[in-house]
Amino acid sequence: MSCPIQSGPSYDVIIVGGGVSGSVAAIAAGRAGVKVLLVEEHGFLGGSLTSMGVGPMMSFHNPAGEQVVRGIPDEIIERLKARGASLGHIPDTTTYCSTVTPFDSEELKIELESMVMEAGGQLLYHTQLAGAECEDGRITRIVVCNKAGLTSIGAKVFIDATGDGDLAARAGASFSRGRASDNVSQPMTMNLKLANVDTAAIRRYAMENPDDFLWHPWGAEEAMKRLRISPRISLAGFLKSWKAARERGEVDVPRDQVLFFETPVPGVVIVNTSRINGLDATDPFQLSRAESIGRRQCVQIFNFLRRHAVGFENAVRMDTSAKVGVRESRHVKGLYTLTAEDLVEARAFEDTIALGGYPIDVHAPSAASTDTVHLEPDTIYQIPLRSLLVEAVSNLVVVGRCISATHEAAGAFRVTPISMAIGQGGGVAAAEAVRRGLQPREVPFAAIRERLLQQGTRLP
Repeated sequence: MSCPIQSGPSYDVIIVGGGVSGSVAAIAAGRAGVKVLLVEEHGFLGGSLTSMGVGPMMSFHNPAGEQVVRGIPDEIIERLKARGASLGHIPDTTTYCSTVTPFDSEELKIELESMVMEAGGQLLYHTQLAGAECEDGRITRIVVCNKAGLTSIGAKVFIDATGDGDLAARAGASFSRGRASDNVSQPMTMNLKLANVDTAAIRRYAMENPDDFLWHPWGAEEAMKRLRISPRISLAGFLKSWKAARERGEVDVPRDQVLFFETPVPGVVIVNTSRINGLDATDPFQLSRAESIGRRQCVQIFNFLRRHAVGFENAVRMDTSAKVGVRESRHVKGLYTLTAEDLVEARAFEDTIALGGYPIDVHAPSAASTDTVHLEPDTIYQIPLRSLLVEAVSNLVVVGRCISATHEAAGAFRVTPISMAIGQGGGVAAAEAVRRGLQPREVPFAAIRERLLQQGTRLP
């Protein structure tokens, strides 16, 4: 017996995926005056920052400390600050970036939801994408699955904000996976949140034992300056005891460091240390396996910290994330494929919709290390609209980490501030297409640029 597909309503723009990139796309499109539906598999927004336990946001600034991400992403931070849910942009004491932005994940859920609805957007939670109906190189409707069963809903323009390029793949778009040599993606991570951590003791220990930590790229001297002034700590270290524990077989996590970040709540930290190599996040069986591996790694990490790490002796487990963190899966084939050279050389594009300054940060897919290309301090790189527009599907815009790019380039812009900026660019492009009765690639870029500037985006 087949399952009938119900006919649902139509919208101007449908966004699949309510992570931060999709949420910002919905806000931007709604503010441009079009009818927006945001479809999300969980019962809340925020994606990696809420369901995957990622934090803090890093980074809104380039290595020199110049803020390059503004617009709606920065408005979100200002609203969180007003709620006492973020400290704003503070010095990164790992020295990997110039700044990090801690936030309260529960408050972020509420703020994103409020901003989408204020912009006139409609939310559809607990709903997964089941398929796409296409005609003449366009998506006409998508089929979603939820408590009501299968429902077909239509739109003029669609935005894929799934992170994995799920809608693009179902619509027949071409894509690549991971690095070019073997199609292997960056590892997944199960984040762990701990409370009752003595961060004052950890701060002292780091200042007294700088050789037990990693300092990128500015070195220990700069790190000591930041540790003296930053209201919260971020550190990558306990190198000696972690190495010894791995050699004893006490932990088998394929990672060369313990990385953790203090949240806005003193003594509550996010531990971003687990590493799950070699699995495909778009294969449901492999994704399920990754969830199990990640939880077991977090037990090892927690036990290690309690036994061997200064300041964690009385730590209490709060939770592991609701979903394993995914850094990379599909890269959808767009009108332009962004490369690492584009970023390092700060190549200029005539259709830039977002800026970034985060380094190329590739967690080795098959090793314990992290490969980084640090940028020149004043570097500001550009993300072109063409990398958001799908070669094979004319009314589809892709936002977030799965836009058209190489494995190396994606290691830079995949972080949440830049992904949010990409979301704003994609949301505006979709809305302007609807307003003009055109496909996104047909809209005069001057109109998209003007709307982005009106919404506070920083552009060249």
